[in-house]
Amino acid sequence: MSTIKRKKLLSGPIVRNAIKDSLIKLNPLTLMKNPVMFVVELGTFMVLLMVLAPHYFHAEDSQGFNIAVFIVLLFTVLFANFAEALAEGRGKAQADSLKKTKQDLSAKKLFGTTLKVVASSELRKGDVVIVTQGEFIPGDGEVIEGLASVDESAITGESAPVIKEAGGDFCSVTGGTRVVSDEIKVRITSDPGESFLDRMISLVEGAKRQKTPNEIALNTLLISLTIIFLIVVVTLRPIASYLNIDLEIPVLIALLVCLIPTTIGGLLSAIGIAGMDRVTQFNVLAMSGKAVEAAGDINTMILDKTGTITFGNRMASECIPVGIETEAELTAWAAISSLKDETPEGRSVIELAKKREQTYDAGLADGGAFIEFKAETRMSGIDLLDGRHVRKGAVDAVKKWVIAQGGIIPADLDEKSNDIARQGGTPLAVAVDNRIFGLIYLKDTVKPGMKERFEELRQMGIKTIMCTGDNPLTAATIAREAGVDDFIAESTPEDKIAVIRREQAEGKLVAMTGDGTNDAPALAQADVGLAMNSGTTAAKEAANMVDLDSDPSKIIEVVAIGKQLLMTRGALTTFSIANDIAKYFAIIPAMFTLAIPEMEALNVMDLGSPNSAILSALIFNAIIIPMLIPLAMRGVSYKAMSSTRLLSRNILIYGLGGIIVPFVGIKLIDLVVNIWI
Repeated sequence: MSTIKRKKLLSGPIVRNAIKDSLIKLNPLTLMKNPVMFVVELGTFMVLLMVLAPHYFHAEDSQGFNIAVFIVLLFTVLFANFAEALAEGRGKAQADSLKKTKQDLSAKKLFGTTLKVVASSELRKGDVVIVTQGEFIPGDGEVIEGLASVDESAITGESAPVIKEAGGDFCSVTGGTRVVSDEIKVRITSDPGESFLDRMISLVEGAKRQKTPNEIALNTLLISLTIIFLIVVVTLRPIASYLNIDLEIPVLIALLVCLIPTTIGGLLSAIGIAGMDRVTQFNVLAMSGKAVEAAGDINTMILDKTGTITFGNRMASECIPVGIETEAELTAWAAISSLKDETPEGRSVIELAKKREQTYDAGLADGGAFIEFKAETRMSGIDLLDGRHVRKGAVDAVKKWVIAQGGIIPADLDEKSNDIARQGGTPLAVAVDNRIFGLIYLKDTVKPGMKERFEELRQMGIKTIMCTGDNPLTAATIAREAGVDDFIAESTPEDKIAVIRREQAEGKLVAMTGDGTNDAPALAQADVGLAMNSGTTAAKEAANMVDLDSDPSKIIEVVAIGKQLLMTRGALTTFSIANDIAKYFAIIPAMFTLAIPEMEALNVMDLGSPNSAILSALIFNAIIIPMLIPLAMRGVSYKAMSSTRLLSRNILIYGLGGIIVPFVGIKLIDLVVNIWI
């Protein structure tokens, strides 16, 4: 959340709480959820028993060594717990910040035609309230009347107010935000305890994060490796006895801890929780860790044109008559068709008529029935009381409607609409009954930098598909200018679902952004659905991510964060397994050199003594976990490149580094340990 500065996420209170939680997590019932660290804790307890009652284990002569092993093992478990607790603490800090925005507000509830002031906690789904300038919106809802500027900084951290209005995809409002101008009538859409803010508080608390399929698979691998090495270590005792080597239990436990993948086992939960936290830092609320991880595996991205690739809010810039019609008549009818149209496009038509000083009879719309725009009809308009029907909408839709009325299509309609489309604009046809008067030229502009961002996605191996209700020529022009891989023109909600299912049938994961109710089915179908906070409640409930800033292009950052999460987990797993190699060279020669002198050849690090070698490897194994916590929390640096190049890069950096760093670290620790011993 931008309301919580990043530097505060590692503040003193968070660290102190993480230390306290690290001790609480020593509870075996809690630690059993992490089998690798649970085995380490069992080993720690066994060594503690030997320290407390050495005579029962005939360990009086090695008391100092056993104490050292116990301390190192204990800190190994504590460091792993600290990594997870710190990641959880970041989420809890964000939740605490959100809770501060919750307050029992008063609300002006509408009872018929009268208003009554009630507590917001008394509001129920379906209630209607009036919110005026300076007042807080008492609960989640949808604007059903009016237009107002709303300050959402308490939720999004953005200082700039946003416009909320009835009759569009920007009608959704969130409880706790403040109206800074005008007045709106809001229908409440959630009961107490079920608001969007309540869900946010619950979701950002990382402790409630469920493991993802990939994480479960990796956990299974770690458990398998732990069981294998446990069997190996247990069988070493009789082998050592046969070779007349006295392998004490602390030595075997130290060997086991160094052999099993404790590094990644201690950091795995923190990596996943931190991945969700990084998404939240971009003001995106992920409903689960699975959604973030799925974003990293995305193959195809479906994007709406308007508001995502282009600025949206297409503005009427010109009225172009067709056939024998005049510009004055066209402009007048275009204005009449838009009198009750509260969309930005509709208002821009009225503004264009004023700018051209075009007169028209606004009284014709009085008492008329407004026809709302629908994705299926792709038209809006008004049915006048005198029996005439005025329509404004997509050219092909208006043509079909006029033909159905028995009208004739002007010969130059297609040519002029194609001219507008070739210029990247959107033509809207205006008709009255069976007569088409002309076209409204709506202009839209591709956002700066979008072409470069789509090229970046292409380098990641992600295919981009633009969906738009525009005609094919307009869609092709915008697609070419933006640099998307494919486009679907004149798309309906069914078209979006169809393309998502088609891609999924080919084994691909699909991401999509949307904000309208008509986007809800596709958002639910997509593997990653990013809904806009400014959009409708239906869209937000269908998606598995919500962008609090309502920036549709942010899906690109979400994908990058998802890939960073997968890369971080893969990189640290590679490092963890690779650094075991150095620990083998440290401990195994130390254990068997006395009985098998030839094993000295494996002591390539020239470690001082068997005991110092074991302690050095164990200490390195413990301290590497806190050293890697910043990397686990921050994530591995990500650059757009193919999967093959990413794999090669990770193996080179973290595989080779995982071998070199322990050799150097264990040798340096051994030098210090030998001085201490």
